Amino acid sequence: QVQLVESGGGLVQAGGSLRLSCVQSGGRFSANVMAWYRQPAGKQREWVAHIQADGRTNYRDSVKGRFTISRDNNVNTVYLQMDNLKPDDTAVYYCNTQPTPWENYWGQGTQVTVSS
Repeated sequence: QVQLVESGGGLVQAGGSLRLSCVQSGGRFSANVMAWYRQPAGKQREWVAHIQADGRTNYRDSVKGRFTISRDNNVNTVYLQMDNLKPDDTAVYYCNTQPTPWENYWGQGTQVTVSS
């Protein structure tokens, strides 16, 4: 059974930075594609970025050049470095992995609030 635990959210002013962390327990972290999603209040959850087992990354257009996803397989952790934050980045951020087509795991979420 895979468990994901996020941390690192908080309140920051526009232009500031935060780094989110997500630790996986159980399963084979190094083999998994790891992703970050976010859900603004009253809106649907949306994909933010993912990193493949070989380190290749992809980002939604609105965060390109500002967010960086990375992973450390030694500590089973995926990170999301968020720079030049904007009020529109305010959301609950979730870590996700889908090791197989029939498995889909989410963390509990961490709140990021960006004030203008």
